[in-house]
Amino acid sequence: MKRELLFAYLALAAICIIWGTTYLVMRMAVVEFPPFLFVSVRQIIAGFILAGFMLTIGKVKLAGRAYIIRQAIAGFFMITLGNGLVAWAEVHIPSGVAAVICSLMPVMVIIINLSINKDERPTVPIMLGVAIGMVGIVLIFSEYINQFTNIEYILGIVVTFVAVISWAGASIWLKKHSEQSNPFLNAGLQMFFGGIWMIPLSLIFDDLSNVHWTSSVVFPLIYLIAMGSITAYACYSYALRKLPMTIVSLYAYVNPLVAVVLGWFVLDEKLNARIWMAIVLTVAGIYIVNRGYQLRDAWKAQFSR
Repeated sequence: MKRELLFAYLALAAICIIWGTTYLVMRMAVVEFPPFLFVSVRQIIAGFILAGFMLTIGKVKLAGRAYIIRQAIAGFFMITLGNGLVAWAEVHIPSGVAAVICSLMPVMVIIINLSINKDERPTVPIMLGVAIGMVGIVLIFSEYINQFTNIEYILGIVVTFVAVISWAGASIWLKKHSEQSNPFLNAGLQMFFGGIWMIPLSLIFDDLSNVHWTSSVVFPLIYLIAMGSITAYACYSYALRKLPMTIVSLYAYVNPLVAVVLGWFVLDEKLNARIWMAIVLTVAGIYIVNRGYQLRDAWKAQFSR
C-alpha cells in the first residue's frame, strides 16, 4: 500500500510538471492551426498508441460494453470539452490566462463535492488551504487583469470556465464510479474517444480551408502526444484511482507556477518578489490541504473504532 501511495504521488508530481508546460506549447500551435482539429489529431493518436499498447503488449482485456461506454463518456467531458475548449480559447487569450483559470479546478471540485459527496466533504483546513492557494495563483497573474476588457478575452475566459467545470465534474464522476480496471487503458480510451467526439466540433467551428503542417505545429504536436497526453494523462488516471480527488486536483495550482518559472529560466520573463510570494502562498495552500486530509482521516479512524 505504501509503495502504491508513493507511485501515486510521483504520478501527481509528473502531472504538475508536464501539464505546466502544455499551455505554452498548445498556444504555439493553435495560433496558426485549427484548434479542434489539432487537439483531435493529438488525442486520437495518443489514445490509439496508449490503448493499443495496453491491449497488445500489456495484454489487458476490455471489461465489456458498459466499461467502454463509461470511458467514452469520460472522454467527451474531460478531453473533448475539458481539453478542446481550452485549446480553442488559447486562440484568443494568452496561455498564462488559460492556466490561471484552469487553476480554479480544485474550487470547482469542492463546490461539486459539497452537493453530491458526503464522504469527501472538505474540512475547514482543506477549504483554507484551497483559498490560500487561490490567492497565490491570482497574485501571480494579477498583471493580466487589465486585459480582460477585450471582448475576445472575455469569450476565451467563459469557454475556459466551461472546460474547467466539465473536467472537474467528469473527474468526480470517474472517482465515484471507480472500478478495478487498468488506469492506463482507461486513459487511452478516454483520449481516443475524446478525439473522436471532437471531429464534429472541428467541422463546425474550425477554419479548415488553410491547414498547413509546419514545424511550429508538428513539433508541439509530437511533444503534446508523447508527454502531455500519453505520459501525463496516464499519470492522472493512476493518481485519480489512488488519491482523494481534491488532492489530485491540486496539480492545477502547480501548473501555472511551472509555467512562470520556466518562462523566467528559458525566456528571461519576470520573476519578482510578488511572484515569489505567490509561490510561497500556493505551496502553503497545498501543504494545508494535505494536512487537512491527514487530520480528517485520523479523526475518522479514531471514531470508527
